[in-house]
Amino acid sequence: MSHIVQIRTEIRDEFAVQAACRRLDLVPPRHGSVKLFQEETAGLLVELPDWLYPVVVDLTSGAMKYDNYEGRWGDPKQIGRFLQAYALEKATIEARKRGHVVREQPLADGKIKLVIGVGGAA
Repeated sequence: MSHIVQIRTEIRDEFAVQAACRRLDLVPPRHGSVKLFQEETAGLLVELPDWLYPVVVDLTSGAMKYDNYEGRWGDPKQIGRFLQAYALEKATIEARKRGHVVREQPLADGKIKLVIGVGGAA
């Protein structure tokens, strides 16, 4: 039986962040702090392609902070790519922990359909 699921992504798993960065061929994330506008912000730093400043992930709250100056300092599409990669990696990690088989199906519009086989069937 098939089900449609909507996910609101909160970023709380450092291993899934690392996997998402590998998937996207990004520099490995690192813990640190960076000044975004007038505020010093600390967390897990993710460097997106062609962004002036890194995205700061607060693993406790699940929130991301970034300054891309309304797209002038970084293409907002890169946030979407990162969130998609994180969600795929997190769902895959959790499914495999439960012994399920995971299969990805790239779609023509750039989305990725994740098929999880309960009990090993996908």
